[in-house]
Amino acid sequence: MAHPKRKISKTRRDKRRTHYKAVAPQVAIDPTTGEAHLYHRAHWHEGKLYYRGQVIIDAQETEA
Repeated sequence: MAHPKRKISKTRRDKRRTHYKAVAPQVAIDPTTGEAHLYHRAHWHEGKLYYRGQVIIDAQETEA
């Protein structure tokens, strides 16, 4: 089983972890509905699935 030859100090360990940061996701506003959503993702609004301002799926039509 592999194990380190020397103990890694807290400073060295923390230097390695400096690049792990929490980043807030970018949010876009849909031009037709005004709804906030993640970029490159479709989103539901009032029973319709929108992507890039166009209706992709209408839930009322599929139920009928």
